[in-house]
Amino acid sequence: MEGPDRTWESPDYEPSLPVSEKSNPLTRDIDQASAIGIVRMLQACDGQMFEEDTAVKYQRLLSKQVVQTLVEVAKRVELILKDPQDSLVVLSGCGTSGRIAFLVASRFSRRLKDVNQSSVYSYIIAGGDRALLSSQEAPEDDAKLGRLMLKEACEGKKRVVFIGVSCGLSAPFVAGQLDFCLRHPEVFTPVLVGFNPAHQARDEPIEGCTFTFRSVVQRMLELAQSQRAFIISPAVGPEAISGSSRMKGGSATKILLEVILSTAQAAAFSRAPLTETVTLQYLLAYKNAVDVTYSRTEQISTLVEAAGKSLRCGGRVCYLGWGTLAVLGLIDASECNPTFGADYEDIRGFIAGGYVELDNNEGPLTSLGPDFSISHEEFFRSVLPSLTDRDTVLLLYTHSDDLGEVAALARRVRERTSSLHAIYHRGGGDNAATDRQEVIDNLCSSALKISWPSPQTRISVHMQWELSTKLLLNAISTGGHVLKGKVYRNHMVDVQVTNSKLYRRAARLLQKLSGHPKSRCEEALLKAIYQSEQLTSAIPLSDVRAHTVAANHRSRVVPLALILLLTNCSLKEAESRLEQQPIIREVVVVCLS
Repeated sequence: MEGPDRTWESPDYEPSLPVSEKSNPLTRDIDQASAIGIVRMLQACDGQMFEEDTAVKYQRLLSKQVVQTLVEVAKRVELILKDPQDSLVVLSGCGTSGRIAFLVASRFSRRLKDVNQSSVYSYIIAGGDRALLSSQEAPEDDAKLGRLMLKEACEGKKRVVFIGVSCGLSAPFVAGQLDFCLRHPEVFTPVLVGFNPAHQARDEPIEGCTFTFRSVVQRMLELAQSQRAFIISPAVGPEAISGSSRMKGGSATKILLEVILSTAQAAAFSRAPLTETVTLQYLLAYKNAVDVTYSRTEQISTLVEAAGKSLRCGGRVCYLGWGTLAVLGLIDASECNPTFGADYEDIRGFIAGGYVELDNNEGPLTSLGPDFSISHEEFFRSVLPSLTDRDTVLLLYTHSDDLGEVAALARRVRERTSSLHAIYHRGGGDNAATDRQEVIDNLCSSALKISWPSPQTRISVHMQWELSTKLLLNAISTGGHVLKGKVYRNHMVDVQVTNSKLYRRAARLLQKLSGHPKSRCEEALLKAIYQSEQLTSAIPLSDVRAHTVAANHRSRVVPLALILLLTNCSLKEAESRLEQQPIIREVVVVCLS
């Protein structure tokens, strides 16, 4: 049996890129794969999260140093749980990182409430709660905003463990928060979570600041020697779709945050030992969850094929869920717009109980527009009447949910579309309500059922269900968009360019795919952004933020720029080519032939 592919670990492999931005050799032909081929590639990529150390410079998720740091951070959280007065644990991030921070903070707050303990968990997401449900890229670049939001969240607190997540060690929003913590060591213990080694932290200027992300990391490394700051930055390997940190980055974030909080709460309230051995057992329980999930490869590929078919013919994919599985559906749907340039209606999530169940800081956001309507009632009102067989609906639930309610919803959906599917989880030996489950099975085209044995550790089996569901939804939405033609090789081509990270990623991608120098690629990118055949002398001199603001009002910017570079045609001709053939890979192949 072949060992894991470690090509990406070589110092000669894409040496100019940090790990989180490299392309994954395992998926270089994902755009030509079948549904089951896509799933197998994703399985191999997700398996990289738990690969063991090698002689190479990268720490890994199961590395001894990572486990030791998790234990030390959990001990700091345990102290706050035992003495919560004037204390807080803050989880913060941008995009997927912020959404996972919300999910984890909310669920662990509920667990404390269930055992009559004071809530000590809070979350911050760049862009506020609207970013839970839609892409809000610009605030990620605002270090001052990050600092302000942290300061407001911690007003009056005397002891704060701050855990900032930035998968690429790059988000100015998080850098600003960490800098604020470092300036107030009497209150804050700063913890950085990311998935590049520290020396790969971004070293570019941050607007309005005297520090870079790398300089913040260097200050933290000095304090880490005396355990006054902590950095947890294992490499989990390049993403299946290059730079798409919603996938492994999001999964590893969920694992690390939950291991810290789970072990801390078990130590604080159950007198469980807080040791490296116990922490490693928790991590391995998540590895088991990944293995159990991908043991259903053929069933997953059925869901990927259904999503791809709907997206290819202009249909929709709707996730209808209950509890935290529904939250994961909302999160996955929200990520498709910035990742694939998808319309918000292409993939949508809905949750039983709406905003009451979501329980976000700012409450209902429905006044912000239709894409913030998330309840099942809203699905019945605005989506169900127009459902057809072109659309796919996926039910997300567990056996602890009301199966009568699930069956009733399934009946209503089945009257409109035959492409109805289900994902549900149950504990081993749980055979309650089998009659109702049979009704649901008979209504669905396919039902992916996963039975879970009781965990060997104190880890909640529900957290394994959640990780499994996240992997499944990532596979469905990614695979569906790959089958639609939104990916070229293993690169997101139809991406938004709405913050500095995405602008620079787009410029690098154009260089890689076209072979042209950086200056020419940026020129093509700016032509596409400003819709101009000839750039004025002032445009290239503007800062990146001005370009990202202009790009906010454009679509298909990167594909247009790529066609300009590959064909030497005019902007008008490039737009015409994309209009005639919207599948990017086929346009590019024609241009290259």
